[in-house]
Amino acid sequence: MSERDYYDVLGVDRAASDADVKKAYRRLAMRYHPDRNPDQSEEAANRFKEAKRAYEVLSDTDKRAAYDQFGHAGVDAGAGGGASGDPFNTIFGDIFGEVFGGRRGGGNQPRRGANLRYRLDLDFTQAIFGDTVRITIPRAVTCSTCSGSGARPGTGFSTCGRCGGSGQIQIRQGIFSISQTCPACGGMGRVISSPCPDCSGKGVVSKSEEISLKVPPGVDTGDRSRVRGKGNAGPRGGPPGDLLVEMQVREHPLYERNGGDLHCRFPVSFAAAALGGEVQVPTLTGSVKLKVPSGTQSGRTFRLRGRGVKPARGGRTGDLYCHIEVETPVGLNRKQRRLLEKFSSESEQVGDKQHPRAARWRDLADRESRQAERKGS
Repeated sequence: MSERDYYDVLGVDRAASDADVKKAYRRLAMRYHPDRNPDQSEEAANRFKEAKRAYEVLSDTDKRAAYDQFGHAGVDAGAGGGASGDPFNTIFGDIFGEVFGGRRGGGNQPRRGANLRYRLDLDFTQAIFGDTVRITIPRAVTCSTCSGSGARPGTGFSTCGRCGGSGQIQIRQGIFSISQTCPACGGMGRVISSPCPDCSGKGVVSKSEEISLKVPPGVDTGDRSRVRGKGNAGPRGGPPGDLLVEMQVREHPLYERNGGDLHCRFPVSFAAAALGGEVQVPTLTGSVKLKVPSGTQSGRTFRLRGRGVKPARGGRTGDLYCHIEVETPVGLNRKQRRLLEKFSSESEQVGDKQHPRAARWRDLADRESRQAERKGS
């Protein structure tokens, strides 16, 4: 029976973020984990194993890239995502070559260079509106002196004396002959007669390179971008790897982000909260008027639809949530103090009518005290 597509197993699309992949796996693991299903069927056990295998591949950047390019063959039996040629033939060529002494498939092919990782620090507004930034990265590039061959210009290669040019050596164990990669030439079947003086025969040199990187609007911390071909160059003329950029967004003094939604704490004066009125609320696209009803309490939240962020990976534009914080005045002068004392005196004459929350709190506190006294008596 053929193995199901890993994206279908987890129920996510191919553009799913790492967070989406993790969330999908957790949901399936909670559903099919043996500890939660002591009497689970064989089908449930298989579903758990299937989900676990899918998550192991899709949560790993390199394995996911290999799977996207080659499918299951790219992540089974040790196949590499950057290998050239048919991955099916490469896998089974390795197996039969080692067991029966044949030449290892793909041994003389140039190897792909390693991927590089880079953390890009962004201002909040850069992440929200997008930007084009230039970054400098140190990477291995093909040596211009030898064009990546590793040999001194004007010289060439000679057949490896250890393996005779096959790239493999034979080790006999009883009646079996086992083939292994030649340690002298690394499976290439040939060695450099005279190494390049600039790269010491490696075919690559270290160089700092400036790269222009486009940041799409709506990215968030943890989002990743892949720049093809900007990783390390492969040895001996091999293709380069990729540059994997992970976004890190700095905090904003006013807003806190949760997906597409923004949250801000909005202080209003005691008088404005009591009397009500209009206040100016800052948003990403300019200030808007917000009507605050009279008697507004701390903690009340107002929702401004469509004033949040449109995520880079798609979805609707979020909202802006304004959380009201009534600010107690400080540094009162004599006149203000007298006015507040008069206000307090008149409020006491009215009773609890103007302070319903305080009245409810006192009722609950009195009830708890009476219950505690009865238990203690």
